[in-house]
Amino acid sequence: MLPLSQAKRVVIKVGTGVLTSGVGDLDTTRISALCKQIKMLRDKGIDVILVSSGAIGLGMGKLKLDKRPRDLATLQACAAVGQSMLMNHWQRGFDPHEQTIAQILLTRDDLRFKHRHNAVLNTIENLLTNDALPIVNENDTVSAAEIKFGDNDTLSALVASVVNADILFILSNISGLIDMQGSGEVVSIVETITPEIEAMAQDTKQATSVGGMISKISAAKIAHKVNCGVVIGSGSDSELFNKLLRGESVGTYFVPSNIPVKSHKRWIAIQDHTHGTIVINSEATDSLTNHGKSLLLTGVTDCDGDFESGDVVQIFSHEGVAIAQGVVNFDIEYLKGAGTETTGGVLVHRDHLVLL
Repeated sequence: MLPLSQAKRVVIKVGTGVLTSGVGDLDTTRISALCKQIKMLRDKGIDVILVSSGAIGLGMGKLKLDKRPRDLATLQACAAVGQSMLMNHWQRGFDPHEQTIAQILLTRDDLRFKHRHNAVLNTIENLLTNDALPIVNENDTVSAAEIKFGDNDTLSALVASVVNADILFILSNISGLIDMQGSGEVVSIVETITPEIEAMAQDTKQATSVGGMISKISAAKIAHKVNCGVVIGSGSDSELFNKLLRGESVGTYFVPSNIPVKSHKRWIAIQDHTHGTIVINSEATDSLTNHGKSLLLTGVTDCDGDFESGDVVQIFSHEGVAIAQGVVNFDIEYLKGAGTETTGGVLVHRDHLVLL
């Protein structure tokens, strides 16, 4: 594990189950303990970005709802009521440490469009420079199905990519990934997310939460793409970060890829909505995956979608395996015409291509 003491920047995601003891009942003791730990990390020179759930749960309590609503309008109403309450509680928790906080609410589109993605990064960088703690949540009051992250585990992994974090901490009411089908113990380290690892995941049954371990493993996959380690641990452990600073093994650590990803490529890597697909031949597959080359027009065997120059597409090998994403230099109409016969034309430059 990358020693926490060597990390320069971390993202900490705190789930609703950590922050509340029931619907609408905030655990202020837990929040105070988390604020103390976060302040300790910042005092050691580590940048911290907090991703906090809890707004919908707090809103449910205020609106006297005992079950998570199913309809979008009521969920949005709960978020609208609960978000200001959530931020007020965090500020009160940080007040003894004289720590200023800042609210950032995001939808999926804020990270899909490059100029908005960059604006989010610039805002966070500016806040950190001015010694303010960014607290991120999904903008549930306006998020519809097509622009939702789905859960804050996914949001936290995407934020970790945006800010180039060294480690993403996902804190919940469990101590890590538990091998339910085997030893029954917490898996201390995951080198590769295999089907066996994914089979250990279970969904959540909490009234105020979404996701569970399934979404946490999905988040770890996203973080892996951008060389960010992930720790799944217990948010109730008031000594969690002190233990990690001492080098102790706590929770489950998902090892990063150890392949550095340049800042402009991180945006490409996290795109879940591409404008089309490209299928390439065996020679082009080898050039991309083993030699770090650009994708030439002559390597394309098939294409689909509605992409134009500048759009992100997914690239499949000759065996039908998704191997990369990248920004195309030509539109699909050109490729479907005589474009693929053009010798030497670069469809996706290696500087704008990310292997999956």
